[in-house]
Amino acid sequence: MAMQPRLLLEEARRLASRLRPRLWGGFRVLRRRGRRRSRRSAARPRPALVRATAWAGALTVLALLMPLLLVEPRPLQRAASPGSERTAQVAPDVAPPEAGAAEQVRVYLSGTRQVERVALEQYVRGVIAAEMPSDFELEALKAQAIAARTYIVRRLLAQDASGAPDGADVTDTVAHQAYVPLAEMERRPQDAVAKLNRAVNETKDIVLTYKGEPIMAAFFSTSNGYTENAEDYWTNPVPYLKSVSSPWDQAISPRYTEQVEMGVSTVLAKLGLSANAVPALSRLLDSSNGTNHTRPEPSKHDSKLSAAAFSKDIRILSHTPGKRVEQVRIGTHRFTGREVREKLDLRSSAFEWKMEGDKVLITTFGFGHGVGMSQYGAQGMAKEGASAEKIVTYYYKGVSLDKASKLLTLNLKN
Repeated sequence: MAMQPRLLLEEARRLASRLRPRLWGGFRVLRRRGRRRSRRSAARPRPALVRATAWAGALTVLALLMPLLLVEPRPLQRAASPGSERTAQVAPDVAPPEAGAAEQVRVYLSGTRQVERVALEQYVRGVIAAEMPSDFELEALKAQAIAARTYIVRRLLAQDASGAPDGADVTDTVAHQAYVPLAEMERRPQDAVAKLNRAVNETKDIVLTYKGEPIMAAFFSTSNGYTENAEDYWTNPVPYLKSVSSPWDQAISPRYTEQVEMGVSTVLAKLGLSANAVPALSRLLDSSNGTNHTRPEPSKHDSKLSAAAFSKDIRILSHTPGKRVEQVRIGTHRFTGREVREKLDLRSSAFEWKMEGDKVLITTFGFGHGVGMSQYGAQGMAKEGASAEKIVTYYYKGVSLDKASKLLTLNLKN
């Protein structure tokens, strides 16, 4: 068996150290003898001395060059420190998701009206690129990847293509999940794409299940401090979509609160009401269309009267466990908080309102329907050190982590 380069180098050094004193000692003896004979044989050639000197020089050169002849022609590498070895073991996987995976998703691109067929994990990357800022914490992005993957696997298993054109499984809009196409992804900054790749690769194949079935992994932007029970927004109860506190959103989300000002006539039109159905609003409209409408601003007296009338004819009757508006009465009509949110195009069904002259000032808290995982809540948890698994199991109660490939394979067999 050939010796390793390091062992050969050590052997060459030992040989050189043994030869060096002998060679130099022999050379000195020959040199002294040469001086004594110099007078007698100055005119004669000295073949023995020449040969001995040449041999000694050759051996010395050989000893010095031996390490270079025995060692491979490449620089020696330093042994990695324990710290660098650990870093190498946990090096982030930032390669793009596999394009040739068996499971494909057909995405209808609303901008080009074409269908893009992509591998499942590529689709998940496109979703988190569209649904969550790439500068979020990695664990928050991983939680989003798990939710996005669960959503599409649930649809594929159920062969549910509702809301998508023929030949597509989903659209690239929020009607399903927002999605960034492959061509646009190539134009994104490389560091951002690498981070998305890592979030997808480190959660590859992971989905959330409840009693063996993929869950409805609902998510939204920002809570009002709590998430909502599914039955309080969508009527039907879902065991894993229950209200939980989400205290992180208020501190970090730029979408936590918003104020909207609307004219009385705008509110009535959007709610589909006539002025006669809301006496307080009707009186305000009559006032603005009469002698008072020429005033640039209502008087303080008018404002107090309108606020009192408004509080009498428009009142929030109840709230949900998630602290959102459950029922509101407007004149002779009742609406759910969701209906008001959707009709008035508000950010959230957690709102409060008041009159300012002939204007309605509405303040909302949070952004989105409030059911499932709060994205800014996930970010807040990740900032505190929570893992993706801890985040998703906090917002989705009683769920388990499973493999998409297993569920899809079982579905094919059945």
